[in-house]
Amino acid sequence: MPQSYDAVLVVSFGGPEAPDEVLPFLENVLRGKNVPRERMLAVAEHYDHFGGRSPINEQNGALIAALEAELAAQGPALPVYWGNRNWHPLLPDTLAKMARDGVRRALALVTSAYSSYSSCRQYLENIVDAQRAVGATAPEVHKLRAFFNHPRFIAAQVDRVRTAWEQIPSERRTAAELIYTAHSIPQTMADGCDYAAQLRETGRLVAEQLAESPADLPNWDLAYQSRSGPPSQPWLGPDIGDRLRAAHVAGVRDVVVAPIGFLSDHMEILYDLDTEAAAIAAEMGLNLVRAGTVGSHPELISMIRELIIERMSPGGVRLALGTLGPRRDECPTDCCPLGKRPGPPSK
Repeated sequence: MPQSYDAVLVVSFGGPEAPDEVLPFLENVLRGKNVPRERMLAVAEHYDHFGGRSPINEQNGALIAALEAELAAQGPALPVYWGNRNWHPLLPDTLAKMARDGVRRALALVTSAYSSYSSCRQYLENIVDAQRAVGATAPEVHKLRAFFNHPRFIAAQVDRVRTAWEQIPSERRTAAELIYTAHSIPQTMADGCDYAAQLRETGRLVAEQLAESPADLPNWDLAYQSRSGPPSQPWLGPDIGDRLRAAHVAGVRDVVVAPIGFLSDHMEILYDLDTEAAAIAAEMGLNLVRAGTVGSHPELISMIRELIIERMSPGGVRLALGTLGPRRDECPTDCCPLGKRPGPPSK
């Protein structure tokens, strides 16, 4: 049966807008986590390079404006709200506003394409916490499925990577490397979900569509960035810096770094890639071209609309490329735990 919804809720991470917001923001992010304060202060210094302001809010604003225009032109005619996990507009405030506006049922877009505790289940927990804070009038919220292998998401990634790939001199492309990046997570968290498998599937699909023929398939690999845990705790690797050094040792001259694990160019991109990774490459004489994130790419916006329609009309075609298939609409209670649990991850 068709499902009725009153609004769309964009749920994201949040970011500071001014220097005096940086430490309170990071304290929100790291509350309850085993991250040394020295690491938090080191990350705070990253924001100093950019005036104490993260670009993530501006990026989300652009995505929301594009989505509003798409829904106004193509339907369904739903208002779009925005709530963050860690900084304003915070989820409880947004849900309270939605309740005042008469919203009873909403569809949530979480600004991550992949499944893990940090990128999916924690957001579901944040929504539940916000609903409890608002009380009985809080709207019901259903999350749109993970979309790492949706044809339009792949098309947007291919467009961004191709733009970067074409900046490599044509005669050197066959020897160049394409290195995808994503935010690292603790190994214990990765063991309980298929985050890494999804990232590799996205990378494979993008590389295959980027190639004009099987013989043109670029040399590609997956690396990770932005780890924040103590050195004694295993996290997913290799780190992008180490992967660049390995490329240099192997005689590679040109690298395209494509942050497919991120939707927007926020601080982990500006500092960890455009500053730190770029400096490592420059020191070695390695030509590094960084591909853009999908941001508010038209294919991404069209995909979001299609996922909304898919959820409002159950039983239709659920688009997905590759072998992993479309994700479920509703996550099981044992899906993507904070730490490893017995058994295979739920799809």
